Amino acid sequence: MSTYRRRTALVGVGALTAGLLLTSPQSAEAANLIKNPGFETAGTGDMPYCWEKAGWGDNDFTYETTSDAHSGAKAMKVTLTRRVDGDRKAMFLESADCAPAVSVGKQYDLGLWYKTTTPDANVTLFRHDSTTGWQYWTDVKTLQMASSWTPATVRTPEIPAGTDRITWGVSVYGTGSATTDDYTMEQVPDPLPPARCTGTDDQCANGSWSVLPTQNPVRSMHSVVLNNGKVLLIAGSGNSEDAFNAGTFTSAVYDPATGTYKVVPTPKDMFCAGHVQLQDGRVLVLSGNKAYPVAGGHGYEGFKDSYVFDPRTETYTKTNDLNDGHWYPSATELGNGDVITFGGLREDSTGSVTADRWSDKDQQWLPSWKVNQTWSFWGLYPAMVLMQDGRLFYTGSHVFGNNIPGTGSAIYDYDANTITQIPGLQNKDQRDQSASVLLPPAQDQRVLTIGGGNIDSNPDAGRLTDVIDLKQANPSYVAGPPLPQGTVDLGSGKVAETGNQGKMYVSAVLLPDGKVLETGGALHNRADPVYESSVYDPGTNTFDPVAADPQSRGYHSTAFLLPDGRVMATGDNPGNGSWNRNVSIYTPPYLYKGTRPTITSVINQEWKYGDTQRITVDHPIARAELIRPAAVTHSSDPNQRFVDLPLSVDGNNVDLNVTNNPNIAPPGWYMLFAVDANGVPSVARWVHLTGPAAHSATTASPHVHAFADALSGKESGPGQKRTSQAVSPTISGCDRHYGSVNVCVPTVFPPKVKKTAAARCTWLKQNHYGRLKVNGGDDPLGLDRNRNGIACEKRDTSRR
Repeated sequence: MSTYRRRTALVGVGALTAGLLLTSPQSAEAANLIKNPGFETAGTGDMPYCWEKAGWGDNDFTYETTSDAHSGAKAMKVTLTRRVDGDRKAMFLESADCAPAVSVGKQYDLGLWYKTTTPDANVTLFRHDSTTGWQYWTDVKTLQMASSWTPATVRTPEIPAGTDRITWGVSVYGTGSATTDDYTMEQVPDPLPPARCTGTDDQCANGSWSVLPTQNPVRSMHSVVLNNGKVLLIAGSGNSEDAFNAGTFTSAVYDPATGTYKVVPTPKDMFCAGHVQLQDGRVLVLSGNKAYPVAGGHGYEGFKDSYVFDPRTETYTKTNDLNDGHWYPSATELGNGDVITFGGLREDSTGSVTADRWSDKDQQWLPSWKVNQTWSFWGLYPAMVLMQDGRLFYTGSHVFGNNIPGTGSAIYDYDANTITQIPGLQNKDQRDQSASVLLPPAQDQRVLTIGGGNIDSNPDAGRLTDVIDLKQANPSYVAGPPLPQGTVDLGSGKVAETGNQGKMYVSAVLLPDGKVLETGGALHNRADPVYESSVYDPGTNTFDPVAADPQSRGYHSTAFLLPDGRVMATGDNPGNGSWNRNVSIYTPPYLYKGTRPTITSVINQEWKYGDTQRITVDHPIARAELIRPAAVTHSSDPNQRFVDLPLSVDGNNVDLNVTNNPNIAPPGWYMLFAVDANGVPSVARWVHLTGPAAHSATTASPHVHAFADALSGKESGPGQKRTSQAVSPTISGCDRHYGSVNVCVPTVFPPKVKKTAAARCTWLKQNHYGRLKVNGGDDPLGLDRNRNGIACEKRDTSRR
């Protein structure tokens, strides 16, 4: 990871303020929207009219209006002679007179002529939000080194909601110079008429679900989309003690093209392991289940073993061991291809305070002395999202019970080895099995959390959502819109949710139209499935209810994007130990909105950071993006991301501009989607983004920006070295005194259930628990009043 330094952004003479009085946008008929595009008109100071100096960081720089022009008598030259961090640029003044007016939802073609002596020059956009003022928007194109005048063009993303003006220029990130001239900016005509519905009105508004005719052959709770379009479904023992004792561990590979499954040999119980795609397309699977809990004794135990799954051979190969057991671990790929993991349970059932790091270079887990340690327990499946500067954002989403102490959310700086608490997360101890996602596009650095509950106290799961903008100097969560409500099956049929009822066990899936599908869930710990799905729009910060999955999708369920743009959902493991093997497929509304664009060719499947890559399409598109394939379990996929690819368009030839920052798009295989103006995506093509070097030039930087650089939350460094964190053996919210180990009688019943044997046994009967043997001599819930070793018989519930 790149070294992180605290820094303060320095902007140009037109300060980034919200106080501008802006006029209405220019008409689409306007040609070049840039004033003084060739620097020919002098200004009142040392910059030409409508231009300003801008930039930030620790660097030495000069600005020069030079006579070495592409046309006319003047051009602008920006030079860095020394750089530690930051950038310098010339851009249009942030004023109503000089900053071009824009229309929400439209796109604009930007052009200029340039010469550069550095590989680190990039077209950078700022936007004016009518509420919050001027702010950095995105980098859209890396300029290749050029000793003679060279043209460059790029198309902006769609103008976000609330934006009325933009400004832009060429940022110089590395030592050397960029000389620019003859800027242009023109609005792109609407490329397509409004979409016509090709299905029913309901399908076009809400999409549709179907249930596949063939069931999942394994009890999988881990789903990984492979770089050949197939899906790895990992079960291990599938939460079955009988399978564990028999050594029966399973995985399956599902092929969406044929609808078939292939069960593959699985060497270890990967039940509740961690997993992540490596940059070569193999899947790293870390830890898993060493032992099931014992009533009155130890809890779950995590082993140290680790494996890689090869999609080509469909086989597992053992790696070296982790330094610690991590049952329910995080797994986040870093910008250099390494993988870092935190949390989970050790081999002795205690919580792991050891961070483990997989070295992509060495293809092995590093010894613990080579890995920075804070000796912190991050919990189980802590959602750790990679930020654009290499730090990790713990979103607050986790599994089982209460959150970590403090605010429940934090930024971890690996290089400095410090943890800074981040405020704003609502009801932090009821975000158990909430979902978190880095919103589209990843360049925006905004994270959404959705729903959650608490299996220890077992209240009604909630509707809370939170949004954080990590581009802010001192970011804080703010409340998002409440989750829409659906129906819930409380044991006697579906009824409408009421009050603040929401759901835990949420799945969140990034869609190629730039929105997020949330689906599945339950109201309580492994009970009371909720039937509700909705689509979140990051641009409007709203949820739109859509068709609900007809299948229950609670604990041990997953949902994920397929390369054809549909969503697959599988699994559900209620407390009675049963398993839903039915598989659902969601067809989003965008697949009912006309003919899909087709990517007819990808000139090069191997991509590098900062590249411009050409594709051809069969009709006009409005956007293209890379979506990282899913590796999801227990509502958790912290590596899921949608990376915008700004366009340069010439008929059916489209040049895609790849981010220069590996932390925005960690190396690996991605699904490439082309999307038209109606939001209709192509079928994905697979491309391989490799790194971590942004360019062949050794001076190239990852174009890190000064985001989250003034944190005011409580900061802590490494604590005292210790072995582990004490964890209750009932951490899973299940009382192991009743039934087999794969049965989960809740330690705390839902609030509607009275604390009597009769009420508890009635609830267990409604949820199909069947005959429950009492394990050992203890009966903590009072379900075996006649003490014959069988709970909830008639004599146990009758009044005396």
